[in-house]
Amino acid sequence: MTDDPLDVAERWAREGRKVALATVVDTWGSAPRPVGSHLVIDGEGAFEGSVSGGCVEGAVIAEAVEIAAGAPPRLLEFGVADETAWEVGLSCGGTIRIYVEPLDISAEAAA
Repeated sequence: MTDDPLDVAERWAREGRKVALATVVDTWGSAPRPVGSHLVIDGEGAFEGSVSGGCVEGAVIAEAVEIAAGAPPRLLEFGVADETAWEVGLSCGGTIRIYVEPLDISAEAAA
């Protein structure tokens, strides 16, 4: 059994790791994971959870590492009509939108 990605995110942040959180915010048609699914990624590329699978997840992890390092949050979209979707493996006929944001647990929240 895997840990809940949100629990992992909190633990990693408390350990001092730079962490980003990816969340499925919208789907259309066939999508491998439902809205609300999470993937937590640290600055080294370690991850827990799932937002899609296959190469799409790899693309999300690559973006998340940048965001954990300080890049601004991003809304990513993968769909079958997008040539890059085929490149990263979303050939299921749907569209998935994933919001990736840095996770910052302040000292107050950690107390």
